[in-house]
Amino acid sequence: MISKLLPLWCFLTLSAVAATAEPSEPCAVVTNLSYYGEQELLNAEDYQRSQCRLDLRYPTNHAGFATLVWFHGGGLTGGQRQFPELKDPQIAVAGVGYRLSPQGKLPSFLEDAAASTAWVIANIARYGGDSNKVFVAGHSAGGYLTAMIGMDPKWLAARGVSNMQIAGLIPVSAQVTTHFHVKKLRGDTGPELRPIIDEYAPLYYCASNLPPICLILGDRKIEYKNRVEENALMAVSLKNIGHPHVEFHELAGFDHGTVGTGAMPLTLKFIQKTANPPAPSKGE
Repeated sequence: MISKLLPLWCFLTLSAVAATAEPSEPCAVVTNLSYYGEQELLNAEDYQRSQCRLDLRYPTNHAGFATLVWFHGGGLTGGQRQFPELKDPQIAVAGVGYRLSPQGKLPSFLEDAAASTAWVIANIARYGGDSNKVFVAGHSAGGYLTAMIGMDPKWLAARGVSNMQIAGLIPVSAQVTTHFHVKKLRGDTGPELRPIIDEYAPLYYCASNLPPICLILGDRKIEYKNRVEENALMAVSLKNIGHPHVEFHELAGFDHGTVGTGAMPLTLKFIQKTANPPAPSKGE
């Protein structure tokens, strides 16, 4: 495994729009980390070896920080790993690459999402982070991967990790019925917008015993069709089943593309309050 450690002074602000840089915060970036072990990769294809890697940015001036695992969008067929525009240098971010269709066969992208999350949970303490404060998020197809591995426990269980070890899930404009590309891979020839809820649909796994969930969508007038409504169904279903910590946000004026960045202030707020809940008042 070859990685590269770069010093970085993070000029980041807590504002949704950074106009003037705040005082710098010391950070480090480690790039090109393989989240599969060498033994697992002995007989792997070159594509898995090259694609299944992550970049990690983390603060170096304090320990016990929270970490956000981030899955990029691209319809499960495109995109590349990246850091989201999270304006808080005191939170670590892991930008994850995963196998893409058609080179990556179903369910390789789900296996990769689980493997990378398990790697962060197992290894973030080496960099000073708190393994109990690992959040998972992603935009569009990345949001779908987030919801699937966080709600269907089998994906992380295959890595020896419980989905309840995730501190919180933040799917941004995620398809929570079966993903349209997964439907194609499974032979469905119906209209793309015809919803299917099967074992590849996050909605199928609504339950009361799941990590805290924050669903963030764009404006239904300009979002991807059906996306806001199916997430609203997920939110109300989770609440009615008894899930104690569900948030649903529809951001006016943001379309499917821009909501990935527009969701960052809410993502930051959710991480901060979930990772550091207020102490109970006296008498509670």
